[in-house]
Amino acid sequence: MSEIYEKMIKEAMQAQKADVETIKNKRGSDFKIKDTKAYFDVVQGMKAVGDQSQSVIDLHVDSVKAHYTILDGLTDTIRPEDDPFVEHYQTPVILEILSDEDSAFEKSMEAFIEAIGKAEALIGKESVRRYGGFYGPTCVVDFALMPGSTSNTVNRILRETDIPEMHKQAILSAKSWGMNTSYGIGEVFANELEGGATAAEAVEKEVAMVKKIYQEPVTAQAELMDSLGHSSFDVRKYMSQYRTKMEKTIKAAVDDGVHYGNILTVPAYCVGDISHHIAQSTFNMCKDDVIMGIIEATTAVMDKTLNDNLNNFKSEYDVLTLATGASACAVEYILELDGFNAPMVVDLLTKRFHNYVQLYPTRGAAAELHNSDFMDMIFRGWKHLDEARKLRNGVEGPLEPKVSGFKVDLEPIHQNEVIMNPQRYTYPACAITVRYSSLMRLSDYPCLLTSEPVTATLMTNIIALHKESAASPARTCKNCAAASLVDFRHNHCQWREAV
Repeated sequence: MSEIYEKMIKEAMQAQKADVETIKNKRGSDFKIKDTKAYFDVVQGMKAVGDQSQSVIDLHVDSVKAHYTILDGLTDTIRPEDDPFVEHYQTPVILEILSDEDSAFEKSMEAFIEAIGKAEALIGKESVRRYGGFYGPTCVVDFALMPGSTSNTVNRILRETDIPEMHKQAILSAKSWGMNTSYGIGEVFANELEGGATAAEAVEKEVAMVKKIYQEPVTAQAELMDSLGHSSFDVRKYMSQYRTKMEKTIKAAVDDGVHYGNILTVPAYCVGDISHHIAQSTFNMCKDDVIMGIIEATTAVMDKTLNDNLNNFKSEYDVLTLATGASACAVEYILELDGFNAPMVVDLLTKRFHNYVQLYPTRGAAAELHNSDFMDMIFRGWKHLDEARKLRNGVEGPLEPKVSGFKVDLEPIHQNEVIMNPQRYTYPACAITVRYSSLMRLSDYPCLLTSEPVTATLMTNIIALHKESAASPARTCKNCAAASLVDFRHNHCQWREAV
């Protein structure tokens, strides 16, 4: 298996570095689609080895190729307001392909849509709770099953729907990593209610919207983009061309016995670097040298830690665990250099969330999504660092946190000239909040810290080894930071009850 581990690390870090190096070179300039070519080139080099399924790797590689080619043909740039949605055009198309190709799956979809219509009480309750901030900060499009997420509600409905288990898992996957449309539970309800509708009328509209994203996913996504004023390119043309380019790859994966849940998710999770992570918004944010330095230092910690432990891994899951754990330790360590830590920040952002709800009752369903990701990441890092500090006690020397028994090397942070010289970026004698303030910018956009290109690449490699099992959503407790430190919402989770 060492060949697999080495390949996983190489492909994942190449993807991360393609993003980071492009952003470092292009930050502050005008974004063009062709700026994403470095990431595109890295992905095109992915290959199956050993027992990996080539059809799964093809889902990833061919989707990135189709995505890049289509965007490059439709536009030369994408405005920041439109870039978050570029990874939401794939699953709606694939959902329609699977329904057209498999009458049994189409029948299950129809049964699920009917079940949505009968779940008015549940959808109404969850919409009210999201609108009022009942669950605290949430990821409404979470990749797990946390309270307040769309997948949490979908899972509850699926549990009461009489269809094959594999189809239940596929439908659930389609609204987790798959991101079937840009819609998040409760958005229509909030806007209808604030617009003067009664609660009953608002719930009725909400139910109709949830049904539509499964009845007509491509049309629903296009209309959602219309409502948001999307103008960078023709989204209908994109989805039409994506179907043409990907239909053969999807059918090959079906023939190879790949779980529908994986077919629905792999092609979407890998395209975000093209015109989202590498994009105008990122170029603008990374003009800040300290933000850029944090991303670079975190990447270096991940890279060195993974390669240092290459001969220690016992399973492919160890690689993923260490990659995300190492970055969590790195970000928390940078936070602690300014005297802050995860419990302080989680408390602050959770309190801010409740004020934000009152200020903006029609806030976007995804508003606090990345704040939640950021809090979960630093909370995880804090637990590892806290344990390492206790073990070290008063002994001198570098802090060496461990993730599942694997050592994390934090030295690249100390080697980063920007991170270790905050006095160069503020009033020099009072440079005690510089790194923290940049981390707060990143709390709205931690995609290259968590890191999405790394996890997308590693997950495709893992799924290629286990093509018959649905990989998403994560059927495990996320140890949500807000739930662990501030709010009481554990009993509303669904991870144990996942279909």
